[in-house]
Amino acid sequence: MSDRAFPPALAAALAVDFDYLDGEGVDFEPYDQFEALEETAYWLPLWTEAKLDPADFRMFGSDGTGGYAGLWSGAVVFFGSEGEAGVVASSIGDFLWLLADGSGPMEAVEYPEQESKPSPEFTAVAEQWSDTPRKTAAEVVAEARARFPDFVEMVTGPHSG
Repeated sequence: MSDRAFPPALAAALAVDFDYLDGEGVDFEPYDQFEALEETAYWLPLWTEAKLDPADFRMFGSDGTGGYAGLWSGAVVFFGSEGEAGVVASSIGDFLWLLADGSGPMEAVEYPEQESKPSPEFTAVAEQWSDTPRKTAAEVVAEARARFPDFVEMVTGPHSG
């Protein structure tokens, strides 16, 4: 397995088709493998004033506007194209339940309390691969934010004003 290959649970989830459903579904386009470190090292300092190590982030997909989703410290995180940022899930296992509940990385950050829209395809993946109990997307996001309360401040860096 190369250093850019996805862990099996994440690979299983990203192999499922994400359906945008004319704006009612999940806006997410998974990569075939983790983004090259050189690519993350290019855009990350342009996005934030914070001094972040690009090697700490393993990006695995993007949304239609250019936002990025990836792994950081075992958690799934999202960087939006307009400066949004947030922890999406505390683990890959929780991320699978977030997908099963009809949410994606961007939706989790922008609409954390959204109504459940269960996906049979992603539910099957979560039931097979997740190492965490079943949760709604809102529960996944709330737990992740509680576990990593300083993520947004860490990635947005110093602000002048």
